[in-house]
Amino acid sequence: MKQIDRQTHIFDATNKVLGRLATKIAIILRGKNKPNFTPNLDQGDFVEVGNVGQIKFTGKKLENKEYLHHTGYPGGLKRIKMKEVFKRKPSEVLRKAVFNMLPGNKLRNGMMKRLTIK
Repeated sequence: MKQIDRQTHIFDATNKVLGRLATKIAIILRGKNKPNFTPNLDQGDFVEVGNVGQIKFTGKKLENKEYLHHTGYPGGLKRIKMKEVFKRKPSEVLRKAVFNMLPGNKLRNGMMKRLTIK
């Protein structure tokens, strides 16, 4: 089997728009920036992101966007505003954005393990 050469990409999130940064990170984690990209193989690189607390939001996303979670019980839909999540743990907002941009298959968890948010 061929050895995969993984590099480390470092991003500074200061004054970067959340969605644009998340798409760049998702592309690198998936390996789409490499010439030998294969959809069924995990050939992506490592990504480190710093200063997530200073990330920029466009429009009124911070006040209006909600994350939904269902407990599995009747009437168990839980809503939490992005503003509350960002105040409690800013890295979670970026992690959720990148997670939802990756394909929902067995390779996603391995890709997410290569993402380090400081």
